[in-house]
Parts: sequence; structure tokens; C-alpha cells
Amino acid sequence: MISSIRLKPLTWHPYIAPVELSEATSEQLDAMKVTPSAKKVSEYVRTLVHDPESYVARTVLFNAIMYVDGGLARPDRELGALGASLVNGCTFCAVTHARRHAELTKSNDLVTALYCDRPDTLGARDTAIYRFARRLSGTPSQATEDDIASLRSVGMDDVEIIDLIHAISIFGWANRLMHVLGHADSGK
Repeated sequence: MISSIRLKPLTWHPYIAPVELSEATSEQLDAMKVTPSAKKVSEYVRTLVHDPESYVARTVLFNAIMYVDGGLARPDRELGALGASLVNGCTFCAVTHARRHAELTKSNDLVTALYCDRPDTLGARDTAIYRFARRLSGTPSQATEDDIASLRSVGMDDVEIIDLIHAISIFGWANRLMHVLGHADSGK
């Protein structure tokens, strides 16, 4: 039996000074309104909003992929993001999406299995999603009909599969933004 893992949030440290809210232009302030969080605007958001037009485009797309109602269930989207982030080496995103998955499912079992390198203990659906996330993140051009068939074999329909592909794929982008714009650690 594996003991349960609970991941602590990480702190992200930008390499480019974030926009200070008190100094933000009206365009930057308007752009930050598309952020889904009701909490404070993060340093990451304030770093990306240096270019408000691209920030809005990126965030509207991100929100449509990760937070839309219908289609693939949120925990499955989070598992796709987690699998992609682990392959891409983005510790901040991996921890963030592992924590979100645990919150949504009210269980640390999946996170514990993955962080203890025991994906063999996952259920069939989680295994198929996790394997697909890793495969699509590692070498997207090598994904095949068999990969799609594996997802269908655990009950996923075409809409769910497309939603999963979107969730995994956007983390190819999101992870690279995080890496280039800063770094994460457990310190404050």
C-alpha cells in the first residue's frame, strides 16, 4: 500500500518583472478581466499581460479548453494537463494540476500513484488518459488510431477525445511559457 501524497503549492518567480497593477494601462487592466480566478491576479498573469492582446487571445482559448461546461469532465482535463506537464518537465503546472485533480475528485489516490511512479495502480480510464497525455506530449506525430481506440475502449466519445487533445496540447504551450518566463520552487 502506498501512503497518500499531498502536494504543497509551488511559488513561481518571473524572470521579467510583472506589470504592477498600479502602473498598468487601461488595455492591460481590461485584458486581465478574462482571468478566471476570483483571487488576486498572479505574477504569471501580470507577466503575460505585457502584451495584452496576446494575453487575451491565449486566456480566452485556455478558458474555453479547461473550464468549459460539457464534454470531457474537469478531472480528466486536469489529468491530461498533469500528464503533459510531467513529460514537459513543468513542475509548477504539474503540481497545480495534480492539486486541482485531487480537489475535484476529493482524492489523492491518482496523484499518489503518479508521484510514486505507480501508474499501474490507476483505473482503466485514468490509465488510458495518462498514457495518451504522455504519448501526445512526447512525440505528437507518433499518435495513432490505436491511441484513439484505447480512449474509446474506456468509454470516451469523440467530443471527449477532442477535449482531451486540446487540454494536453495547450499544456505543450503553457509549459513552455512558464519555463521561459520564470521558474518555480517551494519557497516564498
